[in-house]
Amino acid sequence: MPITPAAPTANSLAAYNRKLLFVAGLGGLLYGIDVGIIAGAYPYMEATSGFNAGQLSFIVAAVLLGSAISTLFAGMLADWLGRRTLMTLSGVLFVASIPTIALSHGYGPLVFGRLLQGVSGGLVGVVIPLYLAECLDAKDRGKGTGVFQWMLVFGFVIAAIIALYFSYRVDEVAKLGDAARLLAFKDTAWRSIFWVSLPPGLLFVTGSFLVAESPRWLFLRGRKDAARAALLRSRDAAQAGVELAEMEASAAAERDKASAGGGARESLLRRKYVIPFILACVILACNQATGVNSIIGFNANIFIQSGLSDVQAHYGNLIFTLVNFFMTMVAVMLVDRKGRKFLLSLGTAGIIASLVIVGLLFQRTERLRVDVGPRVQALVAADQTAKVVFNADTARALLAPAGDAGRALPGQPLTLSVIYSYGGFRATTAIVRSDDAAAAPLQITRDNCVPGNKVSAFFSNPFASLEAARTAPLVIENALVTPVPSTQNGWLTAVFTFCFMAFFAIGPGVCVWLALSELMPTRIRSNGMSIALTLNQAVSTTIAAVFLPTVGKHGYSTMFFLFAGCTVVYFVTAAFFLPETKGRTLEEIEAAFEKGARKT
Repeated sequence: MPITPAAPTANSLAAYNRKLLFVAGLGGLLYGIDVGIIAGAYPYMEATSGFNAGQLSFIVAAVLLGSAISTLFAGMLADWLGRRTLMTLSGVLFVASIPTIALSHGYGPLVFGRLLQGVSGGLVGVVIPLYLAECLDAKDRGKGTGVFQWMLVFGFVIAAIIALYFSYRVDEVAKLGDAARLLAFKDTAWRSIFWVSLPPGLLFVTGSFLVAESPRWLFLRGRKDAARAALLRSRDAAQAGVELAEMEASAAAERDKASAGGGARESLLRRKYVIPFILACVILACNQATGVNSIIGFNANIFIQSGLSDVQAHYGNLIFTLVNFFMTMVAVMLVDRKGRKFLLSLGTAGIIASLVIVGLLFQRTERLRVDVGPRVQALVAADQTAKVVFNADTARALLAPAGDAGRALPGQPLTLSVIYSYGGFRATTAIVRSDDAAAAPLQITRDNCVPGNKVSAFFSNPFASLEAARTAPLVIENALVTPVPSTQNGWLTAVFTFCFMAFFAIGPGVCVWLALSELMPTRIRSNGMSIALTLNQAVSTTIAAVFLPTVGKHGYSTMFFLFAGCTVVYFVTAAFFLPETKGRTLEEIEAAFEKGARKT
């Protein structure tokens, strides 16, 4: 005689739902660590790796590139493998990425590890919200999304705390006055920062085995008994029966719609779908064009170059992430009261003001920079590669021929970045400070500039000749010496960067994802969201890849002014074209766009 399983109790249902939220929170934590961990590790990686600015930029951008690629295919993989299986896979990829990065010796393995980390983050960013929407009942879905978002931002906080701890350790070693030991410890520090992020990945993989597969996915695969069993883990029998009936009705409606003709591809060409689709794509692209991911990724380095010490910069990074975390909580509380349009307009207006002020603060010292390119060219004329050790003595020697402008700079900390080329290929060195005794020499080499194969050469410069570049002479295009701002300037820059983060968190940080899902009409939602999110990641990857080379040649002020200009487009779109979706059903929003299409 078969034994009927006992009906779930209210306590067991509540416990399982808490487990679901805990696993979702771990997924958000992983996503936050994916993006945030590089900010603390970057200064030490820059000082010890010997990579040029383009390579370092791509190491940062590799996570975003991996995320962009996996986002494009995440929905398809979730349908093929199942939601829970994809969650497990994303966790395994994250765990595998950590030793790949931390044990790497060379550019290729490091980029591969960062790409793995990005692929993991992209999968998590799609599959966790999808899994929550299909597993939690209606009254808990908002809570689930909130937990995921808060833990994502908390991942930034954890990454900043880890980095702050190692900045103290580095400072203690620096006080010993042994430059070789300091350089070795910085190398250990950035690797250790990645190792410490391993436990959340292991917890997430373990947690994914403790939850059931999505009942919706099981139902679509014809496994109705398994779908019912999965529902009964988080709902009582009556509610499970109701939801199974709704799944049956939804499946029948889809079959009727398919038999009536017309698909997603055709729908995308109809004006009532094109308008909200384009609006969503503009918002998603502008969301990254604010520079938020690059500012998060290069945060500690931005603070150091603005005048703060290493420890102060990591304190600033921690405050920056805490502002993000707490303002995200405020945004979640306000979004259903004040509306998406209001918060997006307020947030983008504040972002513009903050970015312009930070740009002006950097411009005050960057306008004093001196180009010592001819002097560096003379030093490397006989040798087509060079290692430049930049300290106070080197700075005086380089600035001596520059006249009054050069004589005004020695006696204060300075930075140097070199833009050089072989043939049609250009590279920018990392930015090094004259008061950093442990900084690695600037590497000016053909290998760091000229791509290794024709594919890389095409994407670097499709009009340049790779064969000619391999024998072309070294040309120093610019060698820019810039005074390091005061500590007061550094903290002022940090304060307005905190303002940038606060306005981003309260507006675009939360509202953009709601606007995306609400604007997309039902028939194109899955395809439209996939395309828009891929565009979002592509913009972010591009900005991260060009950030350091642009800063090296044109300065931080140029980047912040460009971000501010892009955010103006965002503000105009939010304030004048975005409809308010607060309190309206998805059907009402779709009907409003359909009415607009008919009028035209």
